[in-house]
This record gives sequence, structure tokens and C-alpha cells, in this order.
Amino acid sequence: MQAEYQQRREQLMAKIGNGTAIFCSAPMAVMHNDVEYTYRQDSDFFYLTGFNEPQTVAVLAPHHPEHQFVLFVQPKDREKEVWTGYLCGVDAAKEMYGADAAYPIAELDEKLPQYLEKADRIFYHLGRDRNFNDTILRHYQSLLRTYPRRGTGPKGIEDPGIILSTMRLVKSEGELNLMRQAANIAVEAHKRAMEVTAPGRYEYEIQAEIEHIFRLRGGMGPAYPSIVASGANACVLHYIENHRQMQDQELLLIDAGCAYGYYNSDITRTFPVGGKFTPEQKTLYEIVLEAQKQAIAQVKPGNTFNSVHDAAVRVITEGLVEICILKGEIDQLIAEAKYKPYYMHRTSHWLGLDVHDVGVYQHGEDKPQILQPGQVLTVEPGLYIVPDTKLAEDQPETDPRWVGIGIRIEDDVLVTPTGHEVLTAGVPKEVADVER
Repeated sequence: MQAEYQQRREQLMAKIGNGTAIFCSAPMAVMHNDVEYTYRQDSDFFYLTGFNEPQTVAVLAPHHPEHQFVLFVQPKDREKEVWTGYLCGVDAAKEMYGADAAYPIAELDEKLPQYLEKADRIFYHLGRDRNFNDTILRHYQSLLRTYPRRGTGPKGIEDPGIILSTMRLVKSEGELNLMRQAANIAVEAHKRAMEVTAPGRYEYEIQAEIEHIFRLRGGMGPAYPSIVASGANACVLHYIENHRQMQDQELLLIDAGCAYGYYNSDITRTFPVGGKFTPEQKTLYEIVLEAQKQAIAQVKPGNTFNSVHDAAVRVITEGLVEICILKGEIDQLIAEAKYKPYYMHRTSHWLGLDVHDVGVYQHGEDKPQILQPGQVLTVEPGLYIVPDTKLAEDQPETDPRWVGIGIRIEDDVLVTPTGHEVLTAGVPKEVADVER
């Protein structure tokens, strides 16, 4: 992978010209008091370096005569390593990660100016670390003050995120291999969940089965807090309590993905706890399933990102009219977003190093993103008949027999040169396959 990291750095440096790009590692996150969460590197930092330690800074200076890639890292510290694990250290950072120069992080203030004073811009994202933001601004302001004497130095700060998000949007074969593995592990976990779900079991039991598979198969763990939502809990989009006892004649909605090698999968399935849909559940499920199929069919090069959502909205709106939850002319209902009380989220998001991965969806008001090979997106339509839904005056009251049903079906879809590949197709979703 080091050759790929180097290629990414070279691609970014070609785009920033005479600028200097600075990236700070993610901070440690505290669980409680002095206990920290498992460390997870900032995605942009990892994308460019593969380096997975905190208190680290990466500098890309294409204009520097000797050091285009510089790392500032924690030095080796035997006493600290006994408590919290081995550190790469300065020497190994240069040897293992291809840096032209590496320094202890304590020398950042001293060494950084030499990589900034000939740059015309600083590329830096003013992010979560306020102290480091202040460090960059202090160096920038100092160089501005001395600019008249030198005639060189940065005259502005620009966020590198737009450049990087464009790069990250199209996945390499190496990235896709990791995403396929994340998908395969999650597929196995969802199939296991379907096997063990039964009336009387608790949501957290199913969560445990899923996340056991994630770690058993070498995953880093859940890509996000697993949603295991039975009954009306499925109408809460980000329900994560997972403590309810499941009952017969209810649905179970599971939204769970695996992180593998820093890349993520994201799958949702909804199925009957007791093995058989009620008539109302089956009707709504078939609407969502058809919406997903029509949306996936839109995933191909040259189509717009919005076309996926538009296809799902049309099928859902038509279905809601057919079962008399909505009334009116289809195009007008869509134009007025009358479906939103029952389908309030978008159909897709980008997927990759982040679950909601970087990448624009729209280039201005009239220029939606065009799908191209190598992009990976979710396709996840849903229907949620929330008990206290507020309806427009021209719409009928919702028949109580539909209320409390929540359904979502989600797959991860790769745009290929000729169409698409559903990376998570191994999890059953046809009615005949999810019933038992």
C-alpha cells in the first residue's frame, strides 16, 4: 500500500502547485475520565500516509528542494510504550512511511517555517483541534508580517478538502478490495442475525451476534453504532439503544456495517421477527423493495446522483397512493414532497473511508454529480409510519393498521464501467427469502 499512499501524495502535490499542505492526526477521544476510546486516525491523514498514531503532523511541500513529504511524530519512549503500546518513532517513520524527513512532534514550531516561507498558500482544514488551528494561524500571521522583507510566503489559507474529496470519491482497486471484504463480513453477520432472531429475544442479543462476526472475521468492529430496532423502534432512524424484547408479528430493522482496514460497509435489512409478514407489513415491504430495485437500476456511469433518489421517491409515492395513505396526482405529490412524513431521508450517500464519505453531491444548483466508475454509494429507501406523523390538511388520516411499521432496505453499490455491482447482494431481501 505504501506505493499507493505515495501516488496519492504526488497527485495532491501536483494540484496544490506552490502551496504547502498540512494535515493533523485525529485527537484521542475520551470515553470517560482517563479512559480513551480505541484510536481511529483522521481519514484524510490516513488516506495520504497510512500512519495510525495520534499527535502526528504531515506536511506536503512540493516546492521544497529536499523534503516534499515530512512527518512530525511522537518519538520512541520506552516508559510510555509499556503502558499504551509501541510507537513508530522518528527513524522508522522515515523508513516505513517514505517520508523525506521526520522530526519529533515537539520540534514542529521550530521546523515548520522552512516548509511555509516559500509557499504561496497554506492548504489546511480548520478542524476540531482548536489548539492546532491556533498554531497554524500563528505561523501564517508571522509569515504575513515578514512578507515585505522576503517577498515570499503564504498569502492565504485554503481548505484542501475539496481536492481530497474529489480524489477519494473514486476508489482504487486496492480500496475496493478492502470494501469488498468489509461487505462480505457484514453480509455474513446479517445472515447470522436472520438465523437467530426469534420472539422473546432482546435486540442487544442480535447486536452481539452481528458484532461478534465483525471481530471474528478480522474487522475493526462496527463501522457505526449498530441499529437493531424492533417494532415501532424501527421508525427511529438512528435508534441505538437496542434494549427491547422482540415480539411475534413485529419487524426487526437491522442497520449495521463492518469496518475493515479503515474502509466501511453499510447494510440494512428488515424482516419479520416470527418468520412471517403480516399483510400490512408485506405490502409496505414490497413497496420499499421495488423502490430499491428501481433506484439501483439508475446506478450507472453518466446518470446523475439525484436520479437514484428520484427513482425511489416515485415508487414510494405511487405505493402510498395505491394503499390510500396519500391521495393526489403523483407528479404533484412528488413536487410538493408529500411523501416526506413517511420517507424523510435521502436514498444514498457516498461510502468509503467514512461511512458518510466525502464527495460533493451537487456542483451548484443545476449541476448534480455525475456517476462514474469507481464510486461507491448506498441505496437505502425506507418507509416509516410514525404514530404522531403530522400530515398536510389535504391528506387523509393514516389508517391505524399501518402505524408503527418501519422498513428500510440498504445495499452498497459500486459504479462499474458498464453499470453497477451490488457489493452486499449476499444478504437475502426477497419476501420468500426473508420469511421462514
